[in-house]
Amino acid sequence: MRHAQFPVEKIDQPPGDGPAGGIEEYLRMYQTMYTIRRFEETVVELSQKGDIAGAAHMYIGQEAIAAGVCMALAPGDYILSTHRGHGHCIAKGGDLKLMMAELLGRSSGYCKGKGGSMHIVDPALGILGANGIVGGGLPISVGAGLSSKMQNNDRITICFFGDGACNEGSFHESLNLASIWKAPVLYVCENNQFAISTHFSYATATDTIAERASAYGMAGRLIDGNDVLAVYKAAGEMIGRIRQGAGPMLLECRTYRIDGHYIGDPCVYRDKAEVEQWRKEKDPLKRFKTGLVAEGILEEALLAEIEQEVEIRLAEAVQFAESSPDPAPEEVAEDVFCESVELAIKPAGKVRELTFREAVNEALSEELENDSRVFLLGEDIGVHGGGFAVTKGLYDKFGADRVRDTPISEIAIVGAAIGAAITGLRPVAEIMYIDFAALAMDQIVNQAAKLHYMFGGKTSVPMVIRMASGSGGRGNAAQHSQSLEAWFMHAPGLKVVMPSTPFDAKGLLKAAIRDQNPVIFIEHKVLYNTKGEVPEGEYTIPFGVADIKRAGSDLTIIATSRMVVRALEAARELEHAGVCVEIVDPRTLVPLDADTIVKSVKKTGKALVVTEDCRNCGAGAELAAVINEHCFDYLDGPVTRLSGLDVPIPYNRTLEGIAVPSVEKIVEYVSRLV
Repeated sequence: MRHAQFPVEKIDQPPGDGPAGGIEEYLRMYQTMYTIRRFEETVVELSQKGDIAGAAHMYIGQEAIAAGVCMALAPGDYILSTHRGHGHCIAKGGDLKLMMAELLGRSSGYCKGKGGSMHIVDPALGILGANGIVGGGLPISVGAGLSSKMQNNDRITICFFGDGACNEGSFHESLNLASIWKAPVLYVCENNQFAISTHFSYATATDTIAERASAYGMAGRLIDGNDVLAVYKAAGEMIGRIRQGAGPMLLECRTYRIDGHYIGDPCVYRDKAEVEQWRKEKDPLKRFKTGLVAEGILEEALLAEIEQEVEIRLAEAVQFAESSPDPAPEEVAEDVFCESVELAIKPAGKVRELTFREAVNEALSEELENDSRVFLLGEDIGVHGGGFAVTKGLYDKFGADRVRDTPISEIAIVGAAIGAAITGLRPVAEIMYIDFAALAMDQIVNQAAKLHYMFGGKTSVPMVIRMASGSGGRGNAAQHSQSLEAWFMHAPGLKVVMPSTPFDAKGLLKAAIRDQNPVIFIEHKVLYNTKGEVPEGEYTIPFGVADIKRAGSDLTIIATSRMVVRALEAARELEHAGVCVEIVDPRTLVPLDADTIVKSVKKTGKALVVTEDCRNCGAGAELAAVINEHCFDYLDGPVTRLSGLDVPIPYNRTLEGIAVPSVEKIVEYVSRLV
């Protein structure tokens, strides 16, 4: 195992020059560093008293990085922070009172007490959010940088991350895509040499993280992260070049966390002598103060005045936090979704027949035309038109900026969509097969779904992820044929849409693009060639409104996506036997129109739920539970589910056909129930 010493000889950035503004900037820099240090020490005290619940990760020993980098920023620039992010937020101008209240879980906190230590956010200050997932902010930074570039607003994004994150897939996908798009992002690695308890020399195959930048065609630099002036100078130079269009860069700041990974960490994995050496000889705050006084730049008395002012502000912050109320119990259910005010537009104009594919394409085209904030991104969606030719022609019509091809990088695709959404755009990302969403589940479930709630409603994430779903009957086997809607239904904060007709596909997709929330838009691959009537005029279909595809009296079938088509075919066969079936298509699984389903079942007294996904914990189970809860006294028999088998989709076509509900199976189940 390698245990390289702190490689001073490899630092190509000499000790920094002073700030261009002189004494005032020195004072600000010291004030920032001292504020961070004392804020963290106060948090430790409150945590040890039991006033702060949950994990808190201290920034003590790393203050020079946040202070130096943020000093070089313009007010409108963005930062993305980490679970060790108090210092970044303070350096960017975060309100100490709101931060302290959030750490104490109070309703007056930045996130109304719903985020805590690891999730401070202030969009008004460009603080796009601290993140509890290692490397979670890296993909989002690509989208934030792209958003600035597309809006031509001269803002750059700083993405802070630790040395542990450089071994995550999100690091590599993000830097690659940022470089391809020349996104204005400075990646700042705070290499404190330990990823929890694992030493950097053991976990990382390269001696530095900065050298990895060359693999992605960007400049990389290693500096002494405990020299605030060196950080300020290096960051300032790189930020200036990025602002001039040089594209993303990587700055590695070698430092050391003096405290443990979290408050209370016993730190048995570190040499106590090494810790003391860093504390006594390389502490960035002491080092800066000593240098300022020794060089005669600032008098110790003036620094003492600054320290006293900080102490007063911290005392006020603690008092504010302790006197603030806890959130009211009813607030637990608030901010799951961002309120959307877009009204439904009724269909108008001439009706013509389109395929499902054409209807989706038309919806995308109209929204790209109507709203300059809308853009598409995904694999092969440009000239090629996507894996299922859904975006064909849009690249020629709207150009490469609005219809963006990406590498095969699902993490970066979804993360970029999130970053663009929270900074003012309305991205529509395509994941070619729903199976591949598994690669991006952190970004979908831990980021997109949670940000609005976790940040106390301060951030909205208006984005759509389109995915092709289901068994196609073409022998695509287990990794290209799944129906995974239940995964997304189980993540609070996501809306889940499953249209079954071209009419629904267009109207629902237009509504999804205009929605203020992340929407999972699932298109069954077998439906792409199905045809139906679609109005020429503008229209949207509101979420949470089911559609009765066929009226009936003997039994209600609740079916989703492709199963609606099969249920309609089965109903026609059953009609010859004198059985009149009503078919309800929820269209959106989240939000769910329970009222229409319940009303239909109360009328018929019998219910069959037909879905293609697996039976165990599938979407059908939730639909059946809703019926059972609301219609029990009206049922003439148990709610019955007909779902896909609890098996991976097989390659053999005969077996594949058996694995998902068929028309014959639907007829059989209905006949048995009636």
